[in-house]
Parts: sequence; structure tokens; C-alpha cells
Amino acid sequence: MKGIIMKKSNCKVLALLHLLFMLFSLTGVCSKLAGKSDFLSPGFFFWYGAMIVIMGIYAVGWQQIIKHLPLSTAFANKAVTLIWSLIFGAIIFREHIKWTQIAGCMLAVIGVILYVLPQRNEKQEEKEVTENDN
Repeated sequence: MKGIIMKKSNCKVLALLHLLFMLFSLTGVCSKLAGKSDFLSPGFFFWYGAMIVIMGIYAVGWQQIIKHLPLSTAFANKAVTLIWSLIFGAIIFREHIKWTQIAGCMLAVIGVILYVLPQRNEKQEEKEVTENDN
């Protein structure tokens, strides 16, 4: 039963991590909107300020997440910010997504999966050894 609870807990932490990465990718949106505003205009300060606030929230959230996940796992998942950036660019700025961008995102996601799979297999082997010792 304890293993099931740990898995649910890890899923929750990973879901929060990915929400945090989605939030972090919004800094690019704010930066682009600040760049489109006149320098030192109210719009410039608003979007630049929003970017700083988001980065602050991200920094605090990141510190909380890495208390519950190995740093290498958390950082490997950061590649999903590429996907969120493409999505926000297409939705907000009407940017066209090229097949090369999709291919790049797919490579990043495949890299994350390849990184996580050996860790999962190692944990399963450790669990089996522990169960056999008892």
C-alpha cells in the first residue's frame, strides 16, 4: 500500500512541476509583449513586471519541487517548456508552427522519457530485492 501512496505522491509532484513549467514559459510571452510596447510606457512596465513576478513564483515553486524530486529528474522535465512556448506562441501571437519545431519538441520529450525509464527500472529492481530479502 505504501508504494501506491508514493506513486500518487510522485504523480502529484510531477503534475505540479509541469504546471510550474507552463507558468515559467509565460515569461517568454510577457517578454515579447514588453518588447512590443513603447520603451518605459505603462505597458512596458506592466509586462516586464509580470515577467519578474512569474519568475519569482517559479523560483519559489522550483525550490519546493526539488525537495520532493531528484534535481536531475526535475531538470530533465524542463524540456516541456519548449512545448508550452510553441503552444503559447501559436495561440497568443498567431505564430505558425513548423514541422522542425515539432520534431525538436518530440526529440526533447523522447530524451526525457529515455532519461526517466532507467531510473524507473532501477527503482523496480530495488523494490524486488527488498521484497525478496524480507
